[in-house]
Amino acid sequence: MKTSAFIIFLTIVILVYGLTNYYIYSRAIQAVPSGHSYRLWFTVIFWILVFAYVLARILEKACPCDFTEIVTWIGSFWLGIMAYAFFTVLIIDIARLGNHFFHFFPASFYADYQKTKFIILLVSSGIIVLIVTAGFINARITRIKNVEIEINKKVPGDKSIKIVMVSDIHMGTLIAKHMTNNLVEKIIKLKPDLVLFAGDIVDEDLAPVIRRNLGEMLTKITAKYGVYGITGNHEYIGGVEPAVKYLREHGIHMLRDTAVLVDDVFYIVGRDDRDKPRFTGRERKPLSDIMANVDRSYPVILMDHQPFNLSKTVEQGVDLQLSGHTHHGQLWPFNYITKAIYELSWGYKKIGETHFYVSSGFGSWGPPIRLGNRPEIVVIRVRFR
Repeated sequence: MKTSAFIIFLTIVILVYGLTNYYIYSRAIQAVPSGHSYRLWFTVIFWILVFAYVLARILEKACPCDFTEIVTWIGSFWLGIMAYAFFTVLIIDIARLGNHFFHFFPASFYADYQKTKFIILLVSSGIIVLIVTAGFINARITRIKNVEIEINKKVPGDKSIKIVMVSDIHMGTLIAKHMTNNLVEKIIKLKPDLVLFAGDIVDEDLAPVIRRNLGEMLTKITAKYGVYGITGNHEYIGGVEPAVKYLREHGIHMLRDTAVLVDDVFYIVGRDDRDKPRFTGRERKPLSDIMANVDRSYPVILMDHQPFNLSKTVEQGVDLQLSGHTHHGQLWPFNYITKAIYELSWGYKKIGETHFYVSSGFGSWGPPIRLGNRPEIVVIRVRFR
């Protein structure tokens, strides 16, 4: 990414983050009675939580240690709390505005207005904590999503294969040993013929992955036709070459704008992430170039992390495309945004003769919570003619 573009992007992110938190604080502090010592404590704790995530991002590079991981967890949880605190305050302000014109609040609401505001603050805070807690538990319960498709092509040998596909693991500080081991054990129990990792295998910074030796767990995964992966945008954010090298050293065949014929049965095509130009200044290969020497009489499976331009996949005669990236919004109601951006935000769709599956992902980015969707491992049973 060019320096000027990065500075503009970073400035916008900081402004949005800062203004959102200030909006929450300016409304919440009104509910804390003045003249009490806990008003000061509220202010101090609030802004410590706000700056925790920013501090964690700095410390990840400068000091990868236990303290940094603690700060990262605190800051990441705050992101989830911030999102639902913003929605809560916004709803309250809309209600206040409506009451200004239509006077639907009862008179008792204003009998002791300071007490009423304080009760609303306590109740709202309790509800937000419950929501975030539920989201954290939900993010730790992985479901197995089963999909069955038929590709109308003849192949030698087996007339069906079991593919296990996982996207958006985000291995790092938040998706560490417990979650990675959980993922590996589930994949092994599924006894797949082929394992595909559809991008964002690591979460930006490689240091916590190396520090916890998470790659060693991945080496336990085996499959008849192999284990393949592609880059996602997060591999590029954290440094794509070290990430790819690390993953290759730990048993994953990383495909970068290439196509491979596997055991003379089917092709796997792996694309570099579409954000590659932002971070390297180099374009990824057009799909037509990658497919130029692919014999389309064989089944063709494509991995492309971000599910854009599905029509181009159809035009190239791909039989199955697997993607991730969207997290299906990760936090409700952001799934409505991803639905508006992507032709397919999550799940299965068939266009022409091409099957598509976009996974909600295994891990999480930012807040370690999920609401309105579930983390998943996708099992695709492909039958051939």
